[in-house]
Amino acid sequence: MTALLEYADAVTTGKILACDKIKRVYDRLAEDAVNPHEWHFNERRANRPIQFIEKFCRQSQGLAGKPFTLELFQKAMIQAVFGFLDDDDFRRFREFLEIIARKNGKTTILSGLELYMLLGDNEGAPEIYNIATAREQAMKGYTECLNMRAHSALIQKHTKKRQADLYCAENLGFIKPLASNTNSLDGLNAHFVVIDELAAIKKRDLYDLMKQSLSARNQGLLGCITTNGFIRNSIYDDQYAYASAVIEGKVKDERFLPLIYEQDDRSEWLDEKMWVKSNPGLDAIKKRSILQDSVKKAQTDDSYRPTVMVKDFNLTENSNSAWLSWEELNNAETFDFAEMKFRYGIGGFDAADSVDLCAAKMICKRRNDGKIYVKSMYWIPQSKLEVKNGRHHPDDAPYDLWESRGLITVVPGNRVDKRVVLEWFKDVRDKEDCFPLYIGYDPWHVDETLLNAFKGEFGESVMIPIRQGVATLSQPMKDLKAEFQAHNIIYNNNPIDKWCLANTYAKADINNNIQPDKSSSENKRIDGTAALLDAYVIYEDKKDEYDNLI
Repeated sequence: MTALLEYADAVTTGKILACDKIKRVYDRLAEDAVNPHEWHFNERRANRPIQFIEKFCRQSQGLAGKPFTLELFQKAMIQAVFGFLDDDDFRRFREFLEIIARKNGKTTILSGLELYMLLGDNEGAPEIYNIATAREQAMKGYTECLNMRAHSALIQKHTKKRQADLYCAENLGFIKPLASNTNSLDGLNAHFVVIDELAAIKKRDLYDLMKQSLSARNQGLLGCITTNGFIRNSIYDDQYAYASAVIEGKVKDERFLPLIYEQDDRSEWLDEKMWVKSNPGLDAIKKRSILQDSVKKAQTDDSYRPTVMVKDFNLTENSNSAWLSWEELNNAETFDFAEMKFRYGIGGFDAADSVDLCAAKMICKRRNDGKIYVKSMYWIPQSKLEVKNGRHHPDDAPYDLWESRGLITVVPGNRVDKRVVLEWFKDVRDKEDCFPLYIGYDPWHVDETLLNAFKGEFGESVMIPIRQGVATLSQPMKDLKAEFQAHNIIYNNNPIDKWCLANTYAKADINNNIQPDKSSSENKRIDGTAALLDAYVIYEDKKDEYDNLI
């Protein structure tokens, strides 16, 4: 029995504990192997990379110089990637994504596959690239290849270390590290592209560019092996969503192999028997005792817990000092604002910087319904979306995608006229028949002209200044956090809302009074959170009055 079928049988029957996504993928792979259709399974081709790694590659750390003995889950993955062929004997899969907890041998596998693709794949002039946003990260996998070479006389015989790459004169191929700030990313003719730690990449144009670089090859391959990370609304989140859709059958993509090792439930991180779901190399590769110590520490150390949740169990979390955890802020529930027929709402807006992101909110409630429904709109000047000197806006946010979905309005020029916020509230009133009972705003950033325009449209008493600081915001932030914890804040799964919430830190004084903060990064926008808080402060103060009207 092949490793693929053996592993598939073990995970689907429960002999090896695995998450639902892994069970689904390997059940389908086993079916494709036994009952071929467009592609057939070739065991000899499937085994070639395994034989290469175990025979010619050597460990460069720990037991340095010792041969590799690949684990069953690693062999199954390799056989799946390399074993399915079409009638011309070209590989089925052009891309694979493996999401796996740290210290499960992912970099070692990738480095071994790089050497195989250079020396053993029978490709003319194979170009193999280690890709990352920073050169230091790109060098990690490349350095591992060099270290493996140092322990293998045969690989040394067929390769030469040059200044910028590892070169094979026999087939004119090479392995080379590249970072996103390199000027030579265009025009590549890649055979194998490796992205180690996809979750560290902030924007998808690097990924898209490298995927396109494979198009001239008959069986070019893009390989991504990563652990979850703290960067949200990134290429990682996009690929995770895509991979999940493929696994669930919502998207048909026969050329993409998704392997997601994760916990099925967040509570499983406390159940040692379940750890193998996200750590298939537990005991054999990853030391159980070290993971036990990490879990023990995370149970009592709130600042350390997000790291363990994300890196050891592939659970999505925010950074350790964020106001809300990912579990708290993430809410996929949606609603149709028009169908809800809200008559009154409470507004809030943040227009702190007219040359950057502006945000407005309307929060609404229904009688006998504990949930708070949020309608949002954002604005950004056109200048912030323009590419200058090959670099996007430093926010690294997909503003163009959000604009195409109608979630953000791009305003011509280099600044946002704050009157667009007024026009939006008028549209909500006139087109949605929902009147803003009150609107909260930061008086520091609203001049008399704009304030008078709002009062002239909605009435003198509607506009309420919200002083920014702990005296005004601390208790509402704590109360709003409790609402998020109960998943009572329904914001239509708006990705900009989610991004702003994930970027929001809680800055505390010596008395544990808090206020929102962007931490040390000026590129992390929290405007959506600020607008929501301005509205929520008023809601808490005017709750009885508002509830009597709905």
